[in-house]
Amino acid sequence: MWLSWKLLLFLSLTGCLSDYSEAVPGLPTSYAAILRIKSGSSSLASFNSKNRPRLSSPSLGSVSSPGWRGATQHYHSPTNLYHFSETFKHDESVDYGPVFVQEPDDMIFPTDSEEKKVSLNCQARGNPTPTYRWLRNGTEIDIESDYRLSLIEGSLIINNPSETKDSGQYQCLTTNMFGSILSREAVLQFAYLGNFSGRTRSAVSVREGQGVVLMCSPPLHSPEIIYSWVFNEFPSFVAEDSRRFISQETGNLYISKVQTSDVGSYICLVKNTVTNARVLSPPTPLTLRNDGAMGEYEPKIEVHFPYTVTAARGTTVKMECFALGNPVPTISWRKVNGHNPSKARLRKSQAVLEIPNVQLEDSGMYECKAENSRGRNVFRGQLQVYTYPHWVEKLNDTQLDSGEQLRWECKATGKPRPTYRWLRNGAPLWPQSRIEMINGVLMIHSVNVSDAGMYQCLAENKYGTIYASAELKVLASAPTFPLNQMRKTIIVTKGQEVVIECKPEASPKPTITWKKGDKVLRQNKRITILPHGSLRILNASKSDEGRYLCQGVNVFGSAEIIASLSVKEPTRIELTPKKIELTVGESIVLSCKAIHDSTMDVTFHWTLNGQPIDFEKEGGHFESIKAQASSADLMIRNILLMHAGRYGCRVQTAADTVSDETELLVRVPDLISGDMESAMAVELNPWVEYEFRVVATNKIGTGDPSAPSRVIRTNEAVPKTPPANVSGRSGRRHELVIAWEPVSEEFQSGEGFGYIVAFRPNGTRGWKEKMVTSSDASKFIYRDESVPPLTPFEVKVGVYNNKGDGPFSPIVVICSAEGEPTAAPIDVKATSLSVSEILVAWKHIKESLGRPQGFEVGYWKDMQQEEAAEKVKTEGNESSILLTGLEGNTLYHLTVRAYNAAGYGPPSTAVHAATKKSPPSQAPGNIMWIQDGSHVSLGWEPVRPLANESDVMGYKVLFRQEGQSNSQVIETQKTSAVVLLPDVGVYIIEVCAVSEGGDGTASPQIRVPSFSGGKVTSAQSTLHVLSTSSSSITLLLALMVPSTSW
Repeated sequence: MWLSWKLLLFLSLTGCLSDYSEAVPGLPTSYAAILRIKSGSSSLASFNSKNRPRLSSPSLGSVSSPGWRGATQHYHSPTNLYHFSETFKHDESVDYGPVFVQEPDDMIFPTDSEEKKVSLNCQARGNPTPTYRWLRNGTEIDIESDYRLSLIEGSLIINNPSETKDSGQYQCLTTNMFGSILSREAVLQFAYLGNFSGRTRSAVSVREGQGVVLMCSPPLHSPEIIYSWVFNEFPSFVAEDSRRFISQETGNLYISKVQTSDVGSYICLVKNTVTNARVLSPPTPLTLRNDGAMGEYEPKIEVHFPYTVTAARGTTVKMECFALGNPVPTISWRKVNGHNPSKARLRKSQAVLEIPNVQLEDSGMYECKAENSRGRNVFRGQLQVYTYPHWVEKLNDTQLDSGEQLRWECKATGKPRPTYRWLRNGAPLWPQSRIEMINGVLMIHSVNVSDAGMYQCLAENKYGTIYASAELKVLASAPTFPLNQMRKTIIVTKGQEVVIECKPEASPKPTITWKKGDKVLRQNKRITILPHGSLRILNASKSDEGRYLCQGVNVFGSAEIIASLSVKEPTRIELTPKKIELTVGESIVLSCKAIHDSTMDVTFHWTLNGQPIDFEKEGGHFESIKAQASSADLMIRNILLMHAGRYGCRVQTAADTVSDETELLVRVPDLISGDMESAMAVELNPWVEYEFRVVATNKIGTGDPSAPSRVIRTNEAVPKTPPANVSGRSGRRHELVIAWEPVSEEFQSGEGFGYIVAFRPNGTRGWKEKMVTSSDASKFIYRDESVPPLTPFEVKVGVYNNKGDGPFSPIVVICSAEGEPTAAPIDVKATSLSVSEILVAWKHIKESLGRPQGFEVGYWKDMQQEEAAEKVKTEGNESSILLTGLEGNTLYHLTVRAYNAAGYGPPSTAVHAATKKSPPSQAPGNIMWIQDGSHVSLGWEPVRPLANESDVMGYKVLFRQEGQSNSQVIETQKTSAVVLLPDVGVYIIEVCAVSEGGDGTASPQIRVPSFSGGKVTSAQSTLHVLSTSSSSITLLLALMVPSTSW
């Protein structure tokens, strides 16, 4: 027994990694030449020009940093937040410090592996490109001195790995000109299974009815092993039942009551969970004594779970309990002071209590009871459930001016509550005169260039560590101006607003001074200096003309720019005639005249219905005539009906732009003679219904139009208008989807109208044509299984009707469809944020076919079927979504799949996350307060959450002036706080608890007047003695009544 426990203790120190490969759900485990156990990562956060989140994936193994610990402690870390901006990472013009893309993972290397190589991966981005170094057990590795070691793009390759030389904790240190960051630790472990001692085992002789324990005494091994027992000869295995039990903790075989059928030879068989190697122990003979059967006796619990069992939330807990006795004892379990979890299962004839997906509420005292007719025996042990650290507030890249203050806060949750440490450029950061570190908050006062670099915050509890990194850039430079702000001349017209730019680049921010001529410019209602330094002049006048100088000054130097301002008379425009009515075939000249400052050139632009007139494409109907420098004419010859509309003239100078419009009406030709009774309309569209009216006119004016004629349709003709905007659309794989704008009915020219879709692979000769008979059709799909995705085709679409074939559209190149997405999203992570929110993040395999238009997230409760899942969609390249409105303290299953216009891709493997417990329902009680002038000191009793409520992380004190709706907030982890009431008046104060699940119930409101003078005390029926001066004592008693007014 002692040897077994010694070996198990050795495993817990050197082989604990394998425990987590089984205990932690969702960790992918592959059994190849090398076993990798890799944690997931999440994606969250936002990016802007000044702040960018950087968070590394967590360690899945040991936590040790140089100079911090005397002995290495083995931790297991959960998923960490990891995010960087997609825009930022593709912008190669931006310089930035290193960001981990891949960090090393814990690794178990089988000693009998045919692949004699270990690869510890490390990859980082940065600009300039980062370099890499490696640490083993906190000491830098000299790769050049060991021929077995090599570095390939940051990854450490170990050839012919040796347990004595190479086992330990590894960290990757990546560096560029902006600093260094240290990766999480990865443990390299070696898997092996020794042989049992060949020494013959002594026979075990017992009386019939007596209990017996057969010792396995396993050989040296790493990591964990699985135990089974062979009876007499292989493969006759011992079957476990209420009388026989094999402990997977000790490896021993327990027989509670020996029978004659148990006599024989017993062999312990152990199997390595990584290498699958098996070895057999020497046989242990079991014989019966001749001195008669054993009488009945009470149960004796021979194997039981530890007095304290610790487990990570979400894992599966297995607790063993087995007893010897005659008659054979029965085993029962219960949770002391509570009910067994409904999800708990009893295994191996009730000798094993198994609790899957263990949660914090499953913690408590558990009792195993062995009982028979002779008596009973009881064992009790405590189950403690812990949680790994998890980020709730992360770091952001920050850029500061020299002399400013840096304040970074990283905040994580976990049980036990995490503590924090800081690194700068991979080395420990310690408090100094300018540097403060308190509860995850880092403050550096009056930063300078030496403070610039890469910083990391480590949040850890005894079970794991997570890393967050950020870059600090400190700017220190004299003012400089970009070239586009250097000497310039600004021309405006009277009454305009003028902004003269002055935006020097400098750190710290420079002081801006403006001069006009040699005099310092004074601000007034019309002339102001904007916050960024530019000068704004409202309602400009001639008096504002002159030379302006802007000077920027800081501690490192100064710079200046000069601008000249010229104020002109505003330009006016005259467009004639104002409204014209012409007959088809006539001509007209529009005249546009500009009245402007003679020192400025003018340009003229003509428009029709708001669109520029293209004089080269209008068939000679339009001509622009520049009569003189300040005027221009538009000649319109042989006017057609289509030339009717609004004609505009726009005049542009260096100072302003003005425009005017006139309207041109076009009518059909008047009849030459008033006694004529017929006319012919020409250039009408074929196969279109028309109706006509006649208007009489003479020198006096125009009369009312006649009633409409009967409807008449023109004759059919071959169509002349091809479809417009021929293009491709999304479709399924092996499809070519061709789309166009349908030809409107007025241009179809006859019955039997349809489309001819012609296409051919790019670079080939013959066209393949397909007829589309519907005149309303706007799409054609050609499917060919032999066509690969994204194959380019030349495409044109023609028209036809009963009269014949019309023209084709211009040839365009369209690619065949990619089809629906083929790959499921990877690295799907679900992170619970609150009682009703879960953040889901994923990655898309960019090399896969079928580019997604978005993603669909399906989620359902643990007790529901997947068919009942609710679904929510994202659009574009979103890689995360926040699910809201969820039930508290509930386990959800989630999948993600990509979609596009062709359909849905396969779903990801389901991941799981449980929402937080509800916030505490109890409000802080027994609130006492003492007022000293504008300061109010508060105290209250701590909130005790119920079993189904979140733990209290701290408290919020909310206060506002009576009559206002917005409250100010003070956060504290204590049960007291001091509130400063800034203004005179009555303040409303409330206190509530803060938890993972959100804010708890607020306390009853208290009303406090703010005034200067002596102290005022309020408590529940409590008398306070307060001193208001050195020579007098005042006794005040106040009972807090929220509804009472002062």
